[in-house]
Amino acid sequence: MSGEVDWNPIRALARRVLREGAPLELTDEVRALLLRTAREVAVTDAAAALRTEAGAYELLRECSRRITDGSNRLMDALHRMYRHQKAGDYDSARQEMRDVLAVEVVPHYRETAQGQLDDMADAP
Repeated sequence: MSGEVDWNPIRALARRVLREGAPLELTDEVRALLLRTAREVAVTDAAAALRTEAGAYELLRECSRRITDGSNRLMDALHRMYRHQKAGDYDSARQEMRDVLAVEVVPHYRETAQGQLDDMADAP
């Protein structure tokens, strides 16, 4: 998967349902959003989860968690990577991205980390 993702709709749904307590209405649009997002964040068996309201709720929770956790992990690692680069420590900078790749499951975040690692291939 390459290209940009738009997680604003799933974030808005998660905010309404998970944080504000609104009911999760499984319209065709919501089902499509959950299925698309599940693919984008590497959740398997999303269609099965949508068979029940409880399953759909857990799918929303897991998608939201992966987006948030992955974003936080990547942003923290990028910050540390840039600090290492500024200090001329490219081995540590590369290790920051390797550490992300070791645990990250969301393809978008993995691609970003791998791109950063590739950009440092010719660095000392």
